[in-house]
Amino acid sequence: MNALFRPSADLFEQLSRLQNHFDQAFRPGSSIRALAGAGFPVLNVGSTPDTVEVMALAPGLDPGKIELTIDRGLLIISGERQSLLPEAGERTSVYAQERYTGAFRRVISLPDDVDASKVDASYRDGVLRVTLPKHEASRPRRIEIN
Repeated sequence: MNALFRPSADLFEQLSRLQNHFDQAFRPGSSIRALAGAGFPVLNVGSTPDTVEVMALAPGLDPGKIELTIDRGLLIISGERQSLLPEAGERTSVYAQERYTGAFRRVISLPDDVDASKVDASYRDGVLRVTLPKHEASRPRRIEIN
């Protein structure tokens, strides 16, 4: 079933979700990937001579419910973000919800020189930081000439 429409969801929730997708798709600098919900958490990925650093900007998550997996050279970050709004019912209505809620999954392709057995991860102030050290043999080293 298409990610935009789930038959069991409330009509207003679906219309709000559709509006958010259109807003994301037609915002300057956006891409077609935004339609698939691939934008949460926002990622920064970089490297140093010794490590590959991944920072996922994910405020409001319970760190115990974030799953990190490395499989065949891929770092997978997944979990679910709960809504802070009350459930729509007889006495409440939700007219807009711009904060992403629901299940998420981000996949990052890792370079071959990453040592997957020595990964370190921490979550602080809404930022998940994953440090992936490189294999010792792949690190640059200076060789003295005698």
